[in-house]
This record gives sequence, C-alpha cells and structure tokens, in this order.
Amino acid sequence: MTTVCVKAWVHGVVQGVGFRYSTQHQAKALGLNGYAKNLNDGSVEVLACGEERDVQTLLSWLKDGGPRSARVEKVLEEPHQPRDLPNGFTTG
Repeated sequence: MTTVCVKAWVHGVVQGVGFRYSTQHQAKALGLNGYAKNLNDGSVEVLACGEERDVQTLLSWLKDGGPRSARVEKVLEEPHQPRDLPNGFTTG
C-alpha cells in the first residue's frame, strides 16, 4: 500500500455552507487522512492522504462541486509530502 498526499485549494462559495464537514464525511468514507480548513481569502485548503485512487476520488468530488450548498469555481492541487502523516480527517 502506497500512501500519497495531495494538497488542494478550493475556491468559490465554499465557506459557511458546510463544505468542510461534507469534505470530512467524504474523506472518512474513502479512508483518507488529512484536513479541510478555511483560509482567510475565502477558500478552503484540503489535505488528503491515502491510496492514490481514493485521493483522486475525493479530488474529483471537489472538482465536481462538492456538496450541493457550495459553488466551486476552481480547484488547484499539488502533491504534498507532510513531515508527519495526519491521523484521521479534521476540519481545523
């Protein structure tokens, strides 16, 4: 099992609409670790670590618009190698 991590920044109407909690629910269902947190510019930063296909499934969900209450305009992503792998998925 190879663990990959991807950091993504989700822009649009993604704060105040339950976006982080919906992302956490999706990530946990996929067995991913990481976080979803609000940034000062109105975007949400997502770190997802796990099996590559599961990380890609979460990224596809984000790009497809996430929860119905959100309006995703763009998702930027890059591979990430955290010093320590996260345990669980938080909404920090």
